[in-house]
Amino acid sequence: MMKISKLSIIIPAYNEGGTIHLILNKIKAVELIDNIQKEIIIVDDCSKDNTEQAVAGYKAENTELDIRYFKHQYNKGKGAALHTGIAQATGEYTIIQDADLEYDPAEYNDLLKPVCNGFADVVYGSRFMGSNPHRILFFWHTIGNRWLTFLSNMVSNLNLTDMETCYKLFNTKLLQNIKLEEQRFGFEPEVTIKMSRTPRIRIYEVGISYYGRTYEDGKKIGWKDGVRAIYCILKYGLFK
Repeated sequence: MMKISKLSIIIPAYNEGGTIHLILNKIKAVELIDNIQKEIIIVDDCSKDNTEQAVAGYKAENTELDIRYFKHQYNKGKGAALHTGIAQATGEYTIIQDADLEYDPAEYNDLLKPVCNGFADVVYGSRFMGSNPHRILFFWHTIGNRWLTFLSNMVSNLNLTDMETCYKLFNTKLLQNIKLEEQRFGFEPEVTIKMSRTPRIRIYEVGISYYGRTYEDGKKIGWKDGVRAIYCILKYGLFK
């Protein structure tokens, strides 16, 4: 059995002032298995709205929560925000949580179980397996995600079903020892391929829910990010 005292939760945020309190409420409500404590690391990627004020207000009203806030002086991208958060993480394990409401923190324990039971170093939450609820949205996004996962699996020799998922749980020291370069959405294939090459790594996957957003709701990823992901798969999978 693996004893974990603290989980670091990294939240990259960009213009999420109107909803970030909702995701923080969900994180607050979660009781982690084995009395694991939560460290919440919010990295504001130079938001143009009231994200900073919203976080400050929430932190002042919820002093019992361990919330740490960092802000980039200019917009760098999601990957860069994650780099900042990873460097600051002090928990034995780290999970990535988007600031929107597409993923449910109530499922943290599902990702933690393979680790706590002594089986895993890394756990991915898959939107394409299991019986949990999934919002029906974009056909071509689904095809694109599956295709990118297929390409990533080819070069990493993994059999993941959802490489592009937000929910990735890592052993923090392993993650901090990887040199990450991608500043934007290329983070997903880069970290997957580089983690797969870590000696004796144990990677697991569990099914999760997905409450997807439309572009009207604020979804930010687009086709250019898919092209970049292909480039990153080739770059880190074949040439590095």
